[in-house]
Amino acid sequence: MNRETSSFEGSDTLVVVDRSRRRRTMLIAGGVAIIVLLLAFFLMRGGSEETTNAGGPGGQAVSQVPTVTVIVPGRSEVARTVTASGPLAARRDQPVGIPGTGGRVTRVLVDAGTWVKAGQTLATVDRSVQAQQASQLAAQVAAAKANAALAQNNYERAIALQGRGFVSKAEIDAKRAARDAANAQVRVNQAQLNATRAEIGRLDVRAPASGLILERNVEVGQIVSPGSGALFRLAEGGQMEMRAQISQQDLALVKAGMAASVTPVGSDRSFAGQVWQVAPTIDPQSRQGDVRILVPYDPQIRPGGFAEARIGAGAATAPLLPQSAVLSDDGGNYVYIINAKNEVERRTVKIGSVDQAGVTIVEGLSGTEAVVLSAGPFLNPGQKVNPRRQAAR
Repeated sequence: MNRETSSFEGSDTLVVVDRSRRRRTMLIAGGVAIIVLLLAFFLMRGGSEETTNAGGPGGQAVSQVPTVTVIVPGRSEVARTVTASGPLAARRDQPVGIPGTGGRVTRVLVDAGTWVKAGQTLATVDRSVQAQQASQLAAQVAAAKANAALAQNNYERAIALQGRGFVSKAEIDAKRAARDAANAQVRVNQAQLNATRAEIGRLDVRAPASGLILERNVEVGQIVSPGSGALFRLAEGGQMEMRAQISQQDLALVKAGMAASVTPVGSDRSFAGQVWQVAPTIDPQSRQGDVRILVPYDPQIRPGGFAEARIGAGAATAPLLPQSAVLSDDGGNYVYIINAKNEVERRTVKIGSVDQAGVTIVEGLSGTEAVVLSAGPFLNPGQKVNPRRQAAR
């Protein structure tokens, strides 16, 4: 052990210094300093690496951009179908009322749902008064005929006596006039009798055509008159129709003779029909026109009901999308497309037919757009996305 001894003047104190211990302390302090420096270096280097790893090229931060699947539909040749809705009705709905003066109903021979033939009696009205009038007129006709026969005999006898000089020409003229008047009276009375009989015949309510009785509005004992309104409603031939209401644009595509499919509301059956009339005018308020579709009779085709119609209007080329790509809200039908900046854009569309093949887009798309295939409800217009294209089917 090295020791150092020092003496100081004027003092008896002795100081002893241990040099090896001092050196050890300095070494320990230097080691601690080096360790601290190394720790600081590694901490600073790690933070720098994290910052570098968190940045993209150029040191900019990369945000979380969602990946969406898009499809470019192009244009496909699809069957053009016009869809519409509207009420069901008889093609020829004929009201049947009392044609005569009326009276008390004595019999009602048919009910709603009955098939009838043209001229068949539907109901009868009391005719007792008219029958008595007819009997009276028939007697007057008989009396007039007897007077006419007597006048004819008198005229013939006068002609026979004229040749012998017993009857003047003036008397012959009088006999001829009496005969002609008697014959005229016969015709007058006969016409009155025929009119009364015709009036009696009009007391029978008859079917104007063959068809199906839709309504019965009369009962036995009811007093009816020409002002009573329709006693029956008749569907001529039993033919029914749907009066589809179609927009002005679609109306230009529909022609008479086109096939149609009619589905009554609440029914799982569709009935084959045919367009037989296209409205020549457009309602100025709704901008729609009526297309009348003839439908064969069926118990499920009830006048007054409502139905949906699909009219085959030929073929057309249009974009065809999967149903998952088309969305709808209060603003109507729309799709999301991805623009050149990979941003989401909302595009309003008008759809045509919807079937297993997909949804036909008749307006709003040209077919070259990148349309979001699904996950549309989770996107917002203007949002950045990473599009992944899928081939069109």
